[in-house]
Amino acid sequence: MSINKHVKLGLSALALSVSLGSINTAVATEDSIKVGILHSLSGTMAISETALKDTMLMLIEKQNQAGGVLGRQLEPVVVDPASNWPLFAEKARELLEKEKVDVIFGNWTSVSRKSVLPVVEELNGLLFYPVQYEGEESSENVFYTGAAPNQQAIPAVDYLMNDLGVERWVLAGTDYVYPRTTNKILETYLKDKGVAAGDIMINYTPFGHSDWQTIVSDIKKFGSAGKKTAVVSTINGDANVPFYRELGNQGISATDIPVVAFSVGEQELSGIDTAPLVGHLAAWNYFMSVDNDANYDFIDAWVAYKGDDAAVTNDPMEAHYIGFNLYVEAVKKAGTTDVDEVKDAIIGVSVPNLTGGYATMMPNHHITKPVLIGEIQDNGQFSVVWETPSTVAGDAWSDFLPGSKGLISDWRAPLRCGNFNVVTGKCGGGSADVASN
Repeated sequence: MSINKHVKLGLSALALSVSLGSINTAVATEDSIKVGILHSLSGTMAISETALKDTMLMLIEKQNQAGGVLGRQLEPVVVDPASNWPLFAEKARELLEKEKVDVIFGNWTSVSRKSVLPVVEELNGLLFYPVQYEGEESSENVFYTGAAPNQQAIPAVDYLMNDLGVERWVLAGTDYVYPRTTNKILETYLKDKGVAAGDIMINYTPFGHSDWQTIVSDIKKFGSAGKKTAVVSTINGDANVPFYRELGNQGISATDIPVVAFSVGEQELSGIDTAPLVGHLAAWNYFMSVDNDANYDFIDAWVAYKGDDAAVTNDPMEAHYIGFNLYVEAVKKAGTTDVDEVKDAIIGVSVPNLTGGYATMMPNHHITKPVLIGEIQDNGQFSVVWETPSTVAGDAWSDFLPGSKGLISDWRAPLRCGNFNVVTGKCGGGSADVASN
């Protein structure tokens, strides 16, 4: 994915200035490109989001060392929404109205993104969202650099079904929009594949849930019916630590009931003993263990930046790496940081990913990504056991939900629609958000 934009210095505005004061004001506003960083640095999501804040600071520092963009330095503006979903909206408004940032990189959970969405649309901001999500949304002001369901959830289920012979399914998630909508998609998909309703168990727990003994016992019992059983996990944040610990406590190994996680990466595993978890799986679009020179360079830069030889990288970090480079390229291409011009310029821009290919921003504001299945190793890393032969374009609308069949998103002129119905030939309008949770 790439973003090409070049910032014009507004010389015509300067020429029209009639006083030195007005000239100084114009120069000051063009002095830096302000980059908002909207990630939880405290609360239940800090375990995952703090590294994304640091990733952005590292990328900005590197870009400034290379001369910035269009001769201007980038200035990070960091805020802490503290895992408080309404506070995300307040902090986004602060970044756009008070700090006058040119772009925002941030959010992890979908509930936080949906809190921010009306703010960035109202104030015509730009948000780069770096985490896998449930789809069923398309906004002209948001660029989704994490995976859509067809770039993670669906391929993971196909792998479990076709390669491991799984017949019974536990859909376990944190109780908010991403797991619920993703599981609606997966439940329909599984039933379309002939899976009986009795072979699907669905469970939700609150953020920060810590007492997993009963739930894991229920999973163990569900998996004792003589059919190969797997857990598809959309558990988010620090609740993963006691969940995996309890799996080990109850002797559930990957050979018995494999778990494939959509929200557990190297960062989360760095906080627990992974020995009992060897063989469990995760589906992402990047793993730290990928054998690629660009990846090694990124890892080296991250370790040096953190001053910690044990520092790990993960998928959402790569998504920020891609999104940031897309934004830089789009600004260069447009020759300005003007939001509307950047939105037009970024479509079709490609930048290298860290797995050896390229990421391209599509007209639906999603990017192309490879899909990888990784197996947990005893050192907290993942060994890639399966991957798509090529990159997959993200789909904003699932074919497996009644409300989104037949919808496409295309933000190019003249259509400029996030939920165009190909059957009726009409655009739904609005923020094109049909997910209700």
